[in-house]
Amino acid sequence: MNPSPPEIPPALLAMMADLGPKWGSAITENTRIQSAAFSEILRDAPKLGTAERELAYGEDPRQVLDVFSPPQARDAPVVIFVHGGAFVVGKKDRTPEIYSNVCWYLTRHDIVGVNLEYRLAPQHKYPSGIEDVAAAVAWVRANIGRFGGNPERIYLLAHSAGGAHAGCYAFNKRFHPPGGSGLSGLILVSSRVRIDARPDNPNAANVHAYFGTDPERMQDGSVVNHVAPDVIPTMIAIAQWENPLLDIYGMELAYRLAEAKGRAPRTVWLAGHNHNSSIAHLNTADDRLGREIREFIRLGH
Repeated sequence: MNPSPPEIPPALLAMMADLGPKWGSAITENTRIQSAAFSEILRDAPKLGTAERELAYGEDPRQVLDVFSPPQARDAPVVIFVHGGAFVVGKKDRTPEIYSNVCWYLTRHDIVGVNLEYRLAPQHKYPSGIEDVAAAVAWVRANIGRFGGNPERIYLLAHSAGGAHAGCYAFNKRFHPPGGSGLSGLILVSSRVRIDARPDNPNAANVHAYFGTDPERMQDGSVVNHVAPDVIPTMIAIAQWENPLLDIYGMELAYRLAEAKGRAPRTVWLAGHNHNSSIAHLNTADDRLGREIREFIRLGH
C-alpha cells in the first residue's frame, strides 16, 4: 500500500523561513541545503505506477527523458517537466528524489509525467533548449499512447531556466511544426521569462554563456515578448522568496497575458516557499501548487 504524502517537518519549515529573506544572497548553497532536506522526506513519498527511464528523443546523450505512468493509465493527460539550472547546469535527476517527485505526484492523480533532459551551454547555445523541448514534444506525441497518455492533451510544466525554453516553445510559432505546438497548456513555476544580464542578476554570466551578449537575442529568448491573444492557456506560480528578478518578471508575464487575452491567467503566489522549494515540495502533504495544477488541467485554464 502506498503511504500518504509526508508532511513537511517543522524543522524544514523553520529552515525555509530562515533562508527565505536571504535567499538571493547565496542561491547555490541554499539550493543545495534545501534539495538535501526535501530529498530526505521525499524518500517516503508515494510512488504510484511505473517509470521507464533514459528514453532517447534525440542523438545527444542529454536528449533523454523518463516516462512515469499511473496504474492502468488510459488516455490520461500528459505533463512534460522541464527542469532549471541557469542554462549551464542542472539535470532531470538533481537528486534521486528531485525531480522525480514532480512526476510521482502526477501519477498519483492519474496524469502521465515526463521528466525531460536537454542540452546545456556553453556547448549548446540559444535556441538549443527550445529545440530540445520541440523535439521532446514531438516524441511524446508519437509515443505516449503506449504509456497510457493522450497525445492530444499535453502540457508543459517548467521551473526556473526551464521556463525560458518551455515558454518560448509554447509561445513562439517559429519553433512549431506544421499544425501548431501540439500543446494544451503551459505551467511556469518560478520561471525566468525575461532574459537579461543586469548587474543585479546573479546568473548574468550564465545568460551570456547561453545567449551571448547580443541584447536582441536576449529579447528574442524572453517569453514575455511572445505573448499574443492566441497563445495557449498559461498558469504562473511565483514563490515568496525568488531568485532576484524572477518574481517581477513572472508578474510582468501575468500582466501581458491579461492584457492580450482580456482576462487574468491563473496565477499562484506560494507564501513561505522559495525558488527551490516551489518545485521540490511536490508530492508532500503541501498540495497548494499541485491542486492548482490539477485544476488548470481539468478546466483547461
